[in-house]
Amino acid sequence: MIGALRGRGGQPTLCGMGIGQDILADWHASQAALLWQVDLGIDDWLLDDPLNRYDLPEAVKPAPMLAPDSLSAPAAREAASGRRATAPAVLPEAVKVDAVAEAKVMAARATTLDALRAAMAGFEPCELRRGARNMVFGDGVPGARVMVLGEAPGPEEDREGRPFVGRAGALLDDMFEAIGLSRRAEAARAGLYLAHVLPWRCLGNGAPMAEDVAMMRPFLERHIELVAPEVIVVMGNTPLSALTGLQGIARLRGQWQAFAGRAVLPMIHPDTLLRLPIAKREAWDDLLALEARLAGGQR
Repeated sequence: MIGALRGRGGQPTLCGMGIGQDILADWHASQAALLWQVDLGIDDWLLDDPLNRYDLPEAVKPAPMLAPDSLSAPAAREAASGRRATAPAVLPEAVKVDAVAEAKVMAARATTLDALRAAMAGFEPCELRRGARNMVFGDGVPGARVMVLGEAPGPEEDREGRPFVGRAGALLDDMFEAIGLSRRAEAARAGLYLAHVLPWRCLGNGAPMAEDVAMMRPFLERHIELVAPEVIVVMGNTPLSALTGLQGIARLRGQWQAFAGRAVLPMIHPDTLLRLPIAKREAWDDLLALEARLAGGQR
């Protein structure tokens, strides 16, 4: 949806909220006003005021082509001579960039998490970055034994710049704290590290495109190498497919997989658990399996 600072009929929308004067002097009021319009579905700005295109004058129509018989004598002689108007210059084709190859090079150069964050922030080929408010890199304890992967940031995560926030994030924290793991832990042994397959919100909050996942996969692989977890918990189909090539999280949840020599545990995403509370029983069983594996027992 396209937004302007005035609504239909020229009626002010933001000033009607009683914050018109605050916007000029108060940064927080300005941010609140913008977030209010984002919540209404406005995601782009074109003009300060609405434009009624029905009031615009008609476009100038091109002059009709004249038949050869109606040409003047000089024009007819020029046409007969076969001379033509100068052809427009042909622009060279844009150089095509192999985004995946570029991502592999940039990811390989990153030797720390901070360097990887900077490389991802500067990765131009991924168009998702242009529609996102923040890059959501990661959160938690680097070097943690368990790394949790989601698919892509949602609206709340995009605003805060952190993965797994809001109601789903609170539920995830409660789930893992029940087995002694936390993103706020001081020791890596009890720590949790959280990230997403894609660091930017998908347009329209839709499902990630396969092209975007393939483009960002080298960064994901390097992210895993630098965090160096013992176990990767994949929350949902997108991270499951990105690491294993498999689909069907409801069927494969709780069944151990492998990626790059590390154990992978598919689990139901907390968003789904909020919609289907009955699935929490299976999630608890998966958590107990994770706890057993970390304790040295296979389950």
